[in-house]
Amino acid sequence: MNLKDRIGYDAGALPLEEALQIAASHQFHYLNFNADTGANRLDNWSSDRAETVQALFQQYDIHLSLHTASSVNVAETSPFVDEAVDRYLRENVNLATQLGCEGVVVHGGYHFSDAVADRMAKSLERLKRLVEYAESVGAVLLLENLNFEPNDAEIHYLAHNVPECRYYLDAIRSESLGWAFTVNHANLVPEGIDGFLDAFGVERIGEVRLADNLGDKEVHLNPGDGNIDFAATFRRLESSGYSKFYTMAFGSLDDKLRARDMFSAYAL
Repeated sequence: MNLKDRIGYDAGALPLEEALQIAASHQFHYLNFNADTGANRLDNWSSDRAETVQALFQQYDIHLSLHTASSVNVAETSPFVDEAVDRYLRENVNLATQLGCEGVVVHGGYHFSDAVADRMAKSLERLKRLVEYAESVGAVLLLENLNFEPNDAEIHYLAHNVPECRYYLDAIRSESLGWAFTVNHANLVPEGIDGFLDAFGVERIGEVRLADNLGDKEVHLNPGDGNIDFAATFRRLESSGYSKFYTMAFGSLDDKLRARDMFSAYAL
């Protein structure tokens, strides 16, 4: 599969049947979706619907991946709510398994500037349980490096820099846990894109997520509207042996089509 065919996009909460039709009409082979709202809600899937969707993406040669919501706090510690987080994550894995998804993007959660160690320990414990479950059903989880928030922000995402990502990836050595490398998030921290790749290489990357920014705050700009050197990023990834897929998470469909053509020119 050439580089162009490995570049997909995030369809968000768009009804999956519609998203698959649009992706197929533009020869996309990878599609990311979310199952929190609208027609894609986790509790809105009959076995008949799942079979219909499976038939569609097999017909169109499209690979699906499911992206959980970063707003659901994997580092939750409150009674009863923490049980709901466990169920939410497990049900995402169940849906991904039912549909035959390539992977499930998960997160480290967030904290409120106090009890950080306790929050990290709680999210690690929760992810370990989820990985064990994923192993039992043959699913693959991908931990996303999340974005830096300003120092005076009320909440801060976990697994946003190299040390925090290492905390999780080193503690959970499993074929069922990989890394969703979000390039634009890496651009927001001092180590940068190359620093993440220096630290972790490409072996555990199951998905590379793409958008641009100016390195100062979390926005999803079209490529070229920020300061990320995408040509260098693609060269680094491809020359290091990365062979899986890319997910565009910015702009309109037309923006994505233009960017795909631009990214495709970076093939080695």
